[in-house]
Order: sequence, then structure tokens, then C-alpha cells
Amino acid sequence: MKTRLERLRDKFTEGELDAFFVSSPENRRYLSGFSGSAGFLIISKDAAVLATDFRYVEQAAQQSPDFRVHRISGGMTWLPELFAELGVKRVGFESGDLTVAAHQAIINILKEDAAAKDVSMISTSQFIDPLRMVKEPEELALITRAMEISDHAFKVVTPTIEVGDTEQSVAWKMEVAMREAGAEALAFETIVASGPNSAKPHHHPSDRKIKSGEPIVIDFGARYEGYNSDMTRTICLGEPDETFRIVYDTVLAAQMTASATVLPTMTSGEADGIARDIIEHAGYGEQFGHSLGHGIGLAVHEYPRVGPRSDDPLVDGTVFTIEPGIYIPGWGGVRIEDTVIMEGGRVRSLTTSHKNENPRI
Repeated sequence: MKTRLERLRDKFTEGELDAFFVSSPENRRYLSGFSGSAGFLIISKDAAVLATDFRYVEQAAQQSPDFRVHRISGGMTWLPELFAELGVKRVGFESGDLTVAAHQAIINILKEDAAAKDVSMISTSQFIDPLRMVKEPEELALITRAMEISDHAFKVVTPTIEVGDTEQSVAWKMEVAMREAGAEALAFETIVASGPNSAKPHHHPSDRKIKSGEPIVIDFGARYEGYNSDMTRTICLGEPDETFRIVYDTVLAAQMTASATVLPTMTSGEADGIARDIIEHAGYGEQFGHSLGHGIGLAVHEYPRVGPRSDDPLVDGTVFTIEPGIYIPGWGGVRIEDTVIMEGGRVRSLTTSHKNENPRI
């Protein structure tokens, strides 16, 4: 199997590139193994350099044995000399990550250096990210562990939630549980949205007190050795109303049907359509405003894109979420989400938590 660097170099011909300048943290870690918070990769056809400052030189040498570590300090003044040493002229960069100011600074420095004035920085979009779409066994093991931590937190915390608890207090309990189970960080800020707040898909937990009989959407994830999990459950304390029953059953049917019927021969858009058709048929199409899911790995949102306009393939080895939802302003919402992998031509859920709205089960 080709290495990650070999697969990247194979793509150089697409943009007629001599090298690639990597600035995004996820792609830096994917290609080099380096987990530090500062640094750049310069990868040519026959060289791989990790440029970082004195804080990370030793760490970089340990984590990135296939890269030559180049110590840098302040700004980008070191870049022209390195480009000249590598003999590169057309260098791709990540236009979705590099800021306009940083890009302009690089252009100015290259123009001022006689040895590198002929170097061209070539804008690329999503050049490296698709390489991360199919997960290697080692990556899957880390995502699975992150998912186990999330499942554990849900199992431990939800039976303790009581009427009168605030959204913030529940979010804090979830964070503590994930940390104590081994998470190095949260994958993202935990969402706890109760009552009318649950109609907001990305609600920030507030001091609102949870009431009996209303939907409580809990969306959370753990990060473990750089890899993330993502899951959502909707629960209810006390007796739910009839709207909750109808909406919950509709979302659950859409989520489980998509999980059972998505195939690797489908595009992501076709997969989205499976769940969307069920929700539309129930009369809630306008209340399902987001995509069915998204890829997950080193980033919480990455390839494949699982939405109505996506043609990304869901081939074996892709890890993504299936998370339909219905959101009714003034009442609330329901979302149910699993992290899954396409494996052997079928979806296998990495999320094991129950999908019953009763948190005591």
C-alpha cells in the first residue's frame, strides 16, 4: 500500500506542482504524525521537511521520522532559502487554510529574495483532504476508542439528569465524564438544548432549567490521540407530548433506515435522500434543514460530505455520521446521530448507545 506521502506526490501532476506547502493542522498531522500546534510541511517530489520553532524541534524529530526537521523563528523569512535548496518553482498551498495576510507575506518575501523570486505559489482547494477520506486500520482504532469514550459518558451521565438541572450543568457533566474516561479534549463544544432551544441545531448550553416532558438534544464527542467521535441523542424526562412521539419516531425511522440501506454504490447525496424522503413524507421536510451527515476523523467535519448535493462516494473505509433531525421553532427539535463506518459493503455503527428517549434505560 502506498504511503500517505506517495499518494500526495502522485497528485502533483494535477496542478503541475513541484512541491506542496502544508499549513492546516489536520493535514500536517496526517502526513507527518506531528501533533504540535505550530509548524509547516514542505513536501517536494524527493524531500519532506517539517519546519517548526524551538519549542517543538525535539517532539517533531520523535513523531516525524520521515521528515527533516528545520528549525525556524519568526515570520516566513526562512522560506525562500528552503525553496531554493529544494529547487522547486511551482508550490501548491491550501487556499482554504492560509490566511490572505499570510499568503501576501509569503509572496512579498519571495519577490524580495533573488534565489526564490521565480517561485510561484499555486492556490489549491481540498487538495489533500480527500486523501484522508478512507481510514486506515490504525485510524479506525482511534476513532473507535473516541466513540467508546462518548458512549461511556452518555451511559454514565444521562441517568443522573433531573428536572431542574440547567443545560450548562449537563454539558459540564458530559465533559467531565469524557475526560475521566480518557478523552484528551472535547471534539467540539457539547450541545445541550432543551425545550424550545432544541429547535436550534447548534444551540450553546445556557442556564435554562430543564422541564418535564420536553425534548433534550445532547450532541457531543470526544477527541482521542487526535481523532474525533460525534454522536447525538434526544431524551425526555417525564411524559412526552404527542408531537414528541411523532417527531421522535419519524427521526428514528429515518436514521435507522438510512443506516440499514446505505450502500457503497450510492453517492452521499443518494444516501441523504433515503432519510430525507421519510421525513418529507411525514410532512416535516422543511424542518430538516441540514445534511444527513459528514465525514469524521482528524477533523470533526471532513470528507465525505453527506448531503443532498454531494457526489462523494461512501466506499469501504469511509467513516461518517448519520444524523437526521427535525426542528420546530417554538416547540423544539429531535436529532439522532451515530458515527458509522462503511465496511464490507454495509454500514456498521461505531456508536452503541441506546436510542430510546427514556434516559433511565
